[in-house]
Amino acid sequence: MKKLIKSPTAINSNSSANSGFAYTRAFFESLVDTALKAASQAGATNAGVQVSEGCGLSVSVRNGELENVERNRDKSLGVTVFVGQRRGSASTSDFSEAAIVQTARAAYDIARFTAEDPFASLPHPDDIVPVADRERDLDLFHPWAVSSEQAAALAIECEAAALAVDKRITNSEGASVSAQQSHFFSAHTHGFRGGYATSRHSMSVSPIAGKGDNMQRDAWYSSKIAASELASPQAIGRYAAERALSRLNARKIPTVECPVLFESPLAAGLLGAFVQAVSGGALYRKSTFLLDSLGKQVLPEHIDILEDPFVLRGKGSSPFDGEGVRVQPRQVVEAGRVQGYFLSSYSARKLGMKTTGNSGGSHNLVLTSRQTQAGDTLDAMLQKLGTGLFVTELMGQGVNYVTGDYSRGASGFWVENGVIAYPVHEITIAGNMKTMLEGITAVGADTYNYGAKTVGSILINRMKVAGS
Repeated sequence: MKKLIKSPTAINSNSSANSGFAYTRAFFESLVDTALKAASQAGATNAGVQVSEGCGLSVSVRNGELENVERNRDKSLGVTVFVGQRRGSASTSDFSEAAIVQTARAAYDIARFTAEDPFASLPHPDDIVPVADRERDLDLFHPWAVSSEQAAALAIECEAAALAVDKRITNSEGASVSAQQSHFFSAHTHGFRGGYATSRHSMSVSPIAGKGDNMQRDAWYSSKIAASELASPQAIGRYAAERALSRLNARKIPTVECPVLFESPLAAGLLGAFVQAVSGGALYRKSTFLLDSLGKQVLPEHIDILEDPFVLRGKGSSPFDGEGVRVQPRQVVEAGRVQGYFLSSYSARKLGMKTTGNSGGSHNLVLTSRQTQAGDTLDAMLQKLGTGLFVTELMGQGVNYVTGDYSRGASGFWVENGVIAYPVHEITIAGNMKTMLEGITAVGADTYNYGAKTVGSILINRMKVAGS
């Protein structure tokens, strides 16, 4: 019997208040003003400008040896110009006044020769985030003053922890540590001005177990806005090794229809598929299996989805969206019924609706079930699965968002009577996203945050598993 261990918890790590940025916000504001003035002088009806800077460090090691050290620093200024309802955009990485003026004029020239779009314009002034809310502190910036030597030492420690778990861990695809941060400022002629800084740090390792034809790899990582919340290198390494070891002696299974339990990191992908299907671009292009789903039952009655852009240190948090539009917590799905789409100003106009403040994507999403109990751990979810497939890895894209058809390579574990029997690989799981969403029978309390999505493991009542 093989069993996955629980994921590691956070430990303390070093951090620093030193931003490491080359440019100040005040300087960014002056660049934006220069660009807006140049766009107006060129003849623009309206214009928007965003300037940003990002920097960071990425270090990778393999088998205890330093493999790569990469420092990145990039900057960009983008100008969007409207001439009536003609839209043009241009960008530059040159922050000189001459380059900015030239970029604004280039955007204007593009707009002049672009076909009119009746839906092209800046957000309506009534939708712009109020001035008092633009500087809302969501605790998103925690720069990590880690040196390349310190990052390499952490990565080596993480990999060593994986290799030390068991002699059957025979190799490694390496470990890495990354510390990244960025900031931006944007403004447009409908009255918006705002910007903020963010950070994102991570540590990962990918060990290999077994030899010859019985080699298996797996990986684990930790990613946080604040380095102090990263899991320890030892915990990440141990968990990654346990995952790789649990996959040894994997076998194929006959083709069968059965219940399928998606591990929580993969369950976040199902939530992501739902978001894409009810996003503005897919809806106005009519390229989604959830067309005209507003107010309709698309998930079981026990399922709710909440969006909250104001979660402190949330990876999807923001005081406003990419257009400077106000954002707010909302119930996207209530009792299985779609209460709202994910719309920018443009897609909302195309659909004859109002923007939902989702230019740039969704904010922090949480999918929950009203039936979930505190004791619904992974073990409890396996009991609910009974006999079927527990999926821990998916390969390929395999989702047709027009029809909802779903087919992806997979590996995981065959479960019998609620207990993991043996690992399986080289299989394909298939179904239709619409019936898969309708067929969610349980959501675990083993919640996992993947990007800006938080969800527990998800049990789907029936899918086709293609094996040998």
